[in-house]
Amino acid sequence: MLVSELIQRKRDGGVLAASDLQAFFQSYMQDRVADYQMSAFLMAVFFRGLDPSELATLTRTIIESGRQLDFSGDGPPAVDKHSTGGVGDKVSLILAPLVAEAGLRVPMISGRGLGHTGGTLDKYESIPGFRTALELNEFEAIVADVGCAVIGQTPEITPLDGRLYALRDVTGTVKSVPLIASSIISKKVAEGVEALVLDVKCGRGAFMQDEAEALELGRVLVDLAASEGVRATGLVTDMETPLGRTIGNALEAKEAIECLLGGGPTDLREVTLALSAELLVSALLADGSAAERFIRQVERQGGDPRVVADPDRLPVAPVQREYRARQAGTITRLDARELGLAAVELGAGRTRVEDEVDPRVGFVLEVCLSDPVEQGDLIAMIHAADEASAGLAADRLARAISISEKPLSAEQRSGVSPTTADRAPPVAARPPARHTRLLQRITPQGVEPA
Repeated sequence: MLVSELIQRKRDGGVLAASDLQAFFQSYMQDRVADYQMSAFLMAVFFRGLDPSELATLTRTIIESGRQLDFSGDGPPAVDKHSTGGVGDKVSLILAPLVAEAGLRVPMISGRGLGHTGGTLDKYESIPGFRTALELNEFEAIVADVGCAVIGQTPEITPLDGRLYALRDVTGTVKSVPLIASSIISKKVAEGVEALVLDVKCGRGAFMQDEAEALELGRVLVDLAASEGVRATGLVTDMETPLGRTIGNALEAKEAIECLLGGGPTDLREVTLALSAELLVSALLADGSAAERFIRQVERQGGDPRVVADPDRLPVAPVQREYRARQAGTITRLDARELGLAAVELGAGRTRVEDEVDPRVGFVLEVCLSDPVEQGDLIAMIHAADEASAGLAADRLARAISISEKPLSAEQRSGVSPTTADRAPPVAARPPARHTRLLQRITPQGVEPA
């Protein structure tokens, strides 16, 4: 089948044979299919989707485009977590050493920012010297020694997904259930995990803004993982407002370290502990042992381990501007998507594949949804590379944050992040508030409340 005919057939809603799909993607990896042709195919999938057989073929082809790791021998089980992406989501930096400290192995293959959401690799790389481009033998050695390590796409692991991922980010084809599912599950199968927990975000700051869409994606992910022999469950969590208080790579790394040391915002602790099996690992946050393992991971991957004791060693933006309330009232809107896009404009994300991420920039939010404020109260700190971009960010914040004379209703408050009073100051012995972020739990047997 000619490439143009294959694209047209998918554009018109046809189902492609496994042999045709495999040949198409293999030709792309051999540079016999151009990026513009693959972009057209991705757009066709965005609108027409893939049926289960096509999705299985795509996932298996991505897996087989590179090497597969195997942790099934002696040693504790290898497990991983994946988030579908959200604003302020720095859970992976906390969860990996936390679960490793509990005795499991966590080999993570993570991604960079897509659209308005931040990327796990970008957050790790805000630590001076931290390397995510590791040889696989070094990656495996760190997992064996430390219990956790993180890398991105490599020429050896799912290289096809690496190329598709970059195209999706700049062609408007991010929000596609089959493309998201095949990308996530292929990497997890290739990294050799036995079990997987999926954090499926929904709300304004998520790619799946509607809860029904998030549930659909969660079911597809759980079923696709099972078809590849990986035990998976999913949690649908709220991304209507940013997770935690920071947005931007170095700022989020700093907040993750605070959580590892027993502090951090309540909603961030809640999601992390839920994904990590709270009963097993919650004590580790209080005694700092997970932070010690994080130090070892950072050191082994070339980073500066002193950032744990002194997070101010993380990159610092040269311009820090206050954004203050223009009127008294109640915070009735913290638009996660607008805040994520504002962070991208500052340089915390990419608008083109070739863009470089500035780890210094972002925001520190000083309020949560439903907080009362007075005129002139500090709402956020803008961390920017220069005064011009700080000014543009302030304009974005004005569109993303609303203050109303009327407080939120009980219905509006349900399911949102806790108030400032709930989260400050953090006390390790105090359990996190429940059901502020967790919405649904997905298993192979069905869906239940989280």
